[in-house]
Amino acid sequence: MSGLPFRIGHGFDAHRIEPGEGVSLGGVFIACDWRIIAHSDGDVLIHALCDALLGAIAGGDIGKLFPDNDPQFKGIDSRKLLAVVMERVRAAGYAPANADLTLIAEVPRVAKHVPAMREALGTVMGLGLDAINVKATTNETMGHIGRREGIAAHAVVLLAKV
Repeated sequence: MSGLPFRIGHGFDAHRIEPGEGVSLGGVFIACDWRIIAHSDGDVLIHALCDALLGAIAGGDIGKLFPDNDPQFKGIDSRKLLAVVMERVRAAGYAPANADLTLIAEVPRVAKHVPAMREALGTVMGLGLDAINVKATTNETMGHIGRREGIAAHAVVLLAKV
C-alpha cells in the first residue's frame, strides 16, 4: 500500500476572529480591522494545507505535531509549520503535485492578495504558480462565519511518489 504513486489529502481549519489590526492568510499579512484568535498566527489556509499534506501521508494532524499548549508555537509564522510538514512529506517519499485551497470568510476581502498567497505557499512547498490555487468565498451571512465571528479554510492536495 505504501508504494502507491499518488496520494490525496484534505484539510480543514477554522478560527474565531475579532476586531484587530490584521490577519495572516496564505503566508501573507493583510492589514485590516480584524485579527484571528489563535495560539499561532492563526493562518487558517496554511493550517488546512498542513492537515491535507499530513493526511495524504497518514501523518496525523497539525494539532498533534504542533500542540496549541506548547509555548514554542505561540505566535509562530505558519509558514514555518508548513516547512516542517513539507520535510515530513519529502521524508515519506512524496512531493506535492498540486494544491487547491478555499478560504471561507466574510472579512477580510482577499482577492487582491491571492497572487501573493499563491507565491508564498508555492515557495515553501516547491510548487510553481500553475500547481497552487487559492480561492475565497463568503458564507452568505449565514452562521458564525456570516456573523463575522470566525474564518475557515479547506485544502486538498495531490502528492506524487518521488
